[in-house]
Amino acid sequence: MGGQVSASSGLQRCGTNADWMSALHPLLWDVPLHHLSIPGSHDTMTYCLSKKSPISQNESRLLQLLGKVLPCITRPMVLKWSTTQVLGVTEQLDAGVRYLDLRVAHVLGGSEKNLHFVSHSARRPPVQEVPTLNQLWTRRQQVILSYEEASVVGRHRELWPGVPYWWGDQVKPQELVRYLERMQRCGRPGGLFVAGINLTENLVYVLAHPSGSLEKLTLPSLPCLRAWVREQCPGPGPRCTNIIAGDFIGADSFASDVIALNDKLLRC
Repeated sequence: MGGQVSASSGLQRCGTNADWMSALHPLLWDVPLHHLSIPGSHDTMTYCLSKKSPISQNESRLLQLLGKVLPCITRPMVLKWSTTQVLGVTEQLDAGVRYLDLRVAHVLGGSEKNLHFVSHSARRPPVQEVPTLNQLWTRRQQVILSYEEASVVGRHRELWPGVPYWWGDQVKPQELVRYLERMQRCGRPGGLFVAGINLTENLVYVLAHPSGSLEKLTLPSLPCLRAWVREQCPGPGPRCTNIIAGDFIGADSFASDVIALNDKLLRC
């Protein structure tokens, strides 16, 4: 499983954070995961998309119709505005990502057997208590699987409830930062949660930038978003952050910046 790095993007393979959790100061091994600072990737699997990928059934009927009538035009356009990652999953993990935003689906009419899940997952305790690294390692558990659909979670003890995601739905980085700061003033959720620093295009922006792409929108904005990231602090406080998820992992020092925030816990 390996995503190809495009020559135009300037994204680099990075393996320096492959074992960052075990490299944390031992005092942080007993801190609950929702009080740590954890890098995540938004829409993790989009590096797999191609011009042959079908248009999602969640898209508008107009876009689905255009995909059938003018596929040679519509699908390349959808591809460049849907691709949020260039690095493959293994490369993202090596870069330090520990939250994967997976949109699980299968082709209509396909077998359900083509869906595979990670083993050694952390089962949801009777009273939902976010574990520490030491607790996970002691139990030989590696993964927390959360799922958005509450009715499904209720039937499967291996699934945790969906993790809240602060999605700003903004084109401009300054507006996204203002949204995140408004959410912080309202107070953080009680458990694991994600602050998304991913920008989102809208129809007006796409039409005004016919040669653009999500990558061209995102990369120039990374310095502004990275400055916000470096100001954050993990921990139990109402304005503390937990998981921070971004697009185009590997384009800058995003993952390292998020991991470095954990050092602030040692100074508290």
